[in-house]
Amino acid sequence: MADQKLQVMAMSDADSLAILTSKVHHLWTMKTCSWLGVGNDSVYVKIKTFDPFPFPDASEAHKATLRALGEELDATRKRVLADHPDLTLTGLYNVLEKLKSGAALSDEEEDVKHRGLVLILKELHGQIDRATFDAYGWPHTLKDEEILARLVALNAERAEEEARGLVRWLRPDYQRPRFGKGLVSEVAVELDLGDNVVAIDKSLPIFPKDRYEQPLAVKRVLLSATYPMSSDAIARAFKGPAKARVRRVEDILKVLVRYGDVVEQGEGKFMARLAA
Repeated sequence: MADQKLQVMAMSDADSLAILTSKVHHLWTMKTCSWLGVGNDSVYVKIKTFDPFPFPDASEAHKATLRALGEELDATRKRVLADHPDLTLTGLYNVLEKLKSGAALSDEEEDVKHRGLVLILKELHGQIDRATFDAYGWPHTLKDEEILARLVALNAERAEEEARGLVRWLRPDYQRPRFGKGLVSEVAVELDLGDNVVAIDKSLPIFPKDRYEQPLAVKRVLLSATYPMSSDAIARAFKGPAKARVRRVEDILKVLVRYGDVVEQGEGKFMARLAA
């Protein structure tokens, strides 16, 4: 029987399945989910995890790639479970996680890996992760902290859009006729962001209006980072839409590099120079 905590996402397209099974959504889930029981198991909570998750504003080409990968993942798992009734999704993914970690497999797990096509699943998930990064317009080399920072900033941008009446519908054909009346404009993507999204944005500092204080604010962001950051990532580290700040942040970084307060690491990434 289905547990009362089972979450069902009724989507008509497999591109959403691909995104929801990607590393991007997994990281978001682990930061926003609840925890339950002796084993402190994660619990997917719709209003905390799914509702505020900012889906990418993907192009049709990116959607097509994600759709094909999502369909292939779904078909592969269904075929494995139909051919081997003793196998389960949980068992397959337990072995997959051990493979990712480099841990040794037992004989039983080797059997699951072989019959369950786990190496194929691993490759499919790798392709889905890369396609999801492409849909967001992000490089494939982002670290986990950078992914989460970008999601939080994008989430804040979507919240501000909704406050102005711009909604990115996830299921436009279903949602727009029911919930779109009276909106200033409508954008075809999707997301019903609530107060919890704004609350996430509250943890970010405000970018100073004073131009003399702005370099100090940028330097504080870099000093608190444990990895090189791009101008875009720095701009997203402050509350509100980042696009208007990127050019100013780029100008500030040039000055900070010139004075030796910041070091350019290559590929448009920067780190604060620590005092000796």
